[in-house]
Amino acid sequence: QVQLGESGGGSVQAGESLRLSCLASGGSIRIYAMGWFRQAPGKEREFVAAVSWSGENTYYSESVKGRFSCSRDNAKNTVYLQMNNLKPEDTAVYYCDAIRLTNLQATGDPGAPYGYWGPGTQVTVSA
Repeated sequence: QVQLGESGGGSVQAGESLRLSCLASGGSIRIYAMGWFRQAPGKEREFVAAVSWSGENTYYSESVKGRFSCSRDNAKNTVYLQMNNLKPEDTAVYYCDAIRLTNLQATGDPGAPYGYWGPGTQVTVSA
């Protein structure tokens, strides 16, 4: 069973950057497309970004396009989310999970992920 652990969150000022990591254990994630999600207080979890299994293709929500960059290193069983020019509205707990790329490609929504959720990492951006 794949287990995921997110790290790299923190408290920053608006305009600053953070790099999140998602390390997988218990199995390889190289066969999965991987997605990043976030959940702000009082809101539902939302899709943020995704990367194909090879790392060749990436996908972003409109709210982060141009500011966030998703990548992966399959040799390290790790997925990354580089977040630049952070805004207060980016404040949330960030999670990663394996996703079905066909859903995302067809509808722009990854649908229900595989459910390997880790504990998440808190990102707080102050104005």
